[in-house]
Amino acid sequence: MTRAGMEARDLLEILLELADGAGLEVRVLSNSASSADYSPTESAACRVGTRIWVVLSPDDPVLHQAEVLAGALSRFRRDFLEARFIAPAARDFIDRVDPSER
Repeated sequence: MTRAGMEARDLLEILLELADGAGLEVRVLSNSASSADYSPTESAACRVGTRIWVVLSPDDPVLHQAEVLAGALSRFRRDFLEARFIAPAARDFIDRVDPSER
């Protein structure tokens, strides 16, 4: 369970739904792709032109994947988040990992 009081998998599902609504392009690597020499070794987010890509590595813990996704939403789609109702536990988690607060 996360510090926000929610199971990590449930939190990740909420964040994936938000990312879809916000227009983030989320790629979940397969286990076989993660073993290739050219694949990312950990989850990350980046801007590619006008698009935001979030790559989730299957080797990362679910909580780390959720942190990467929450950080990308907060950093690149803040207006989208502010205009949506988000469950309080998920909102607290996003606020906690917000890169602008560090």
